[in-house]
Amino acid sequence: MTTDNSAANAVIYLRVSTKEQAERGGSAEGFSIPAQREACRRKAEELGIAVAEEFVDRGESARSANRPELQRMLEHLKMNPTSHVIVHKLDRLARNRLDDAEINVAIKASGAVLVSCTENIDETPSGILVHGIMSTIAEFYSANLATEVKKGSLQKAQSGGTVGRAPTGYKNVRATDSNGREIRTVAVDPERGPIMAWVFERYAKGDINVRDLLEEATERGLNSNPGPKTPSKPLSLSNFCRLLRHPYYKGIVRYKGVHYSGYHDPPATETVWDRVQQILDERGRAGEKQRKHHHYLKGTVFCGDCGERLIVSHNRGRRGTLYPYFICIGRQKQANGCQQKAVLIETVEAHLVDYYPNIQPTQALIDQMRDYILDELQRTKAEAEGQHASQSRRRASLEKQRDKLLQAYYADAIPLELMKADQKRIEAELKNLQDQITGSADDHELVVTNLEKALGFTTNIATAYRQASPEIRRQMNQALFKKVYVNQDGITGIELRELFELLLHPAVVDAAQWHTDILTTEEPPASSFDCLDQLFADLVDSERRQLVSVGARNEQTPTHSRRGLSNDHLVGVEGLEPPTLSV
Repeated sequence: MTTDNSAANAVIYLRVSTKEQAERGGSAEGFSIPAQREACRRKAEELGIAVAEEFVDRGESARSANRPELQRMLEHLKMNPTSHVIVHKLDRLARNRLDDAEINVAIKASGAVLVSCTENIDETPSGILVHGIMSTIAEFYSANLATEVKKGSLQKAQSGGTVGRAPTGYKNVRATDSNGREIRTVAVDPERGPIMAWVFERYAKGDINVRDLLEEATERGLNSNPGPKTPSKPLSLSNFCRLLRHPYYKGIVRYKGVHYSGYHDPPATETVWDRVQQILDERGRAGEKQRKHHHYLKGTVFCGDCGERLIVSHNRGRRGTLYPYFICIGRQKQANGCQQKAVLIETVEAHLVDYYPNIQPTQALIDQMRDYILDELQRTKAEAEGQHASQSRRRASLEKQRDKLLQAYYADAIPLELMKADQKRIEAELKNLQDQITGSADDHELVVTNLEKALGFTTNIATAYRQASPEIRRQMNQALFKKVYVNQDGITGIELRELFELLLHPAVVDAAQWHTDILTTEEPPASSFDCLDQLFADLVDSERRQLVSVGARNEQTPTHSRRGLSNDHLVGVEGLEPPTLSV
């Protein structure tokens, strides 16, 4: 490294924050960089020194010192004797005090002197003071500008505008309003916009998987928006899935996690977008990774011997005929020693059609269960209302404690650490109480609504399934079952979703019949009521954990696990409805 600092030569550093500034006016460097260069060279002439090198960062923010040309300049100073570093203004070099201090230390270590064309920052005490003040002003300007930008972005989002880079299918454009002011907005991309509209309409039909949809969209010309430094390229599968989930395509602007109604023209109606989300949810909930072999039972049927998932396999016979089978993935991977043989798909389909009558309750039983469960819910509602009053009183007491705690702290009656600990405890209790109050207020109506939908869904379930299309069968299966276990002999067991597990539980069936036949018996069957409290607690808890309608096509089904029921548990030798109790 050379340490001779007697050479009278200078380097100049130029910078603009954005590419737009660097290219403004159609020139190679815009307007700012040539103006900075002229001022720096004029300053060098005044000092009587020559400019040996210049370093230009085009489109680099000064909020970070990690700028390529700045770092190259600092390396240059280490290796080459330089007397002066000239900038047009200090904020060209740095916009925060820490970076300013570090850069100045590096410049001084090289033996050079920093010179500003517009600020007097020499080595005198007043020059050092001016340097410190100007550095602080630059940092304030940067921080204040960031705050104003965030404020403007929030206001833009609230009014329906698009903040930042437009998603695929749109492009950022500049328009002029009636007063001649420039407006930055978005417009539908004439190339990608129609393809995105087709993507949503096509997937909403429910007969194609995401991977194949992406292949078709790519063939039609769908690719990413080009950037200042990046060309267009085909979309990745993960990015394409994010686009299908993005609410922007139904007219919603999302900013900082909050949704606002946008004024851009969406490629999908809300109905189509919701349908796409429903299909994505259903296929994701079933754990289905669709590729070439698609079937409506994928993700629902499992091996009756080892419990692993059944997958689709197409095998060709001796004469070239193609036979579709379900095979156990455990056996295929040789992971668990399963010996289950392949089962023809049409055989599995027939087994499930034949099984549906087993979960078809009679209309009389449905009416009995409705009346009985509504009575029980009314009882639990009364209990919840009593708890609600108690919880409200406890909340008022805690709020008073919190106010007294603050007053004691302000009066220096308790130390800060004790105040923090008590305040944390009170806030935790208040949050817990508020969750309980809010939940108990909504539980009853939610349970009743979903009960009616579930019971209505089971009225003609076997006939409806037999006549349904494959897509409707998929929805019915995923609404009713978590898993259906199958082997060559037929269905060996099932796991029901929470609500149907409750409705078809023997204890509920027995209790419902006793409730209707109360005139012929004085006591309900002990085996029925032993577990009813827990069953209803489970039902309410399930509602709190997003229990949703299984009767409507556009609603989801909970995915959390519970124990399953075999067909022996569901249906005895007498059928679904057990023998009527008698005295």
